[in-house]
Amino acid sequence: MIAVRSLAKRIGQQEILRGVDLEIRTGETLAIIGRSGGGKSVLLKHLVGLMTPDAGEIWIDGQNIIGMSERQLGTIRVKVGILFQGGALFDSMTVEDNIAFPLREAGERDPKVLHAKVAEMLEVMEMEGQEDKMPESLSGGMKKRVGLARSIIRRPSCVLYDEPTSGLDPVVADSINRLIRRLQQRFGMTSVVVTHDMKSAFDVADRIAYLHEGRIYFHGTPSDLQRSTDPLIQDFLLGRSEQCAAAS
Repeated sequence: MIAVRSLAKRIGQQEILRGVDLEIRTGETLAIIGRSGGGKSVLLKHLVGLMTPDAGEIWIDGQNIIGMSERQLGTIRVKVGILFQGGALFDSMTVEDNIAFPLREAGERDPKVLHAKVAEMLEVMEMEGQEDKMPESLSGGMKKRVGLARSIIRRPSCVLYDEPTSGLDPVVADSINRLIRRLQQRFGMTSVVVTHDMKSAFDVADRIAYLHEGRIYFHGTPSDLQRSTDPLIQDFLLGRSEQCAAAS
């Protein structure tokens, strides 16, 4: 579904990505883990053309998106939805209008069609009957569900999740993890989940990629990651700083 080749990105004086190579298989859920500020979200934004790399290639469904015009990227973004950290809802729109927004942008004007498709998405999100609510009246978990409904209403073949469980309590976070899995099973969607929540990564991922110092340091199954004796990986999994590791 997606292939990243030698992707490099510098922001100011800082090298964020230093030659990322990564393959994401059709229909799988890949979790990208790594330290905060390590470039996970930057990598994710490159996958939909929201950022332009200094070097490298990104292939989506056999097309290299680097150098594409905004119009060309539009056809790619139909295939790839994205859920931003806070849901990124429009505060002045109802839940229904937020979810229907991509359909209206694509030219759909029939109120019955819009309402039916929004109702279907709310059923998938287990939020039936919430059409008329405003974002300010929603909990953090509900906002993420509405944002996710909006990102998949045009049935993309891939969904990118940017820290989907950040700011949520463990119970709500678990419900979001189960929802990600359910979407993969129901619609066959390829999913890329950027997270530093290791429980979330192990709950949803078929494979895990560890981004460290601008490169993919590890790429394998959750079981492979857990069995690894690499000190760097062990420190990350245990939440142990280098100073603590050195002292021990």
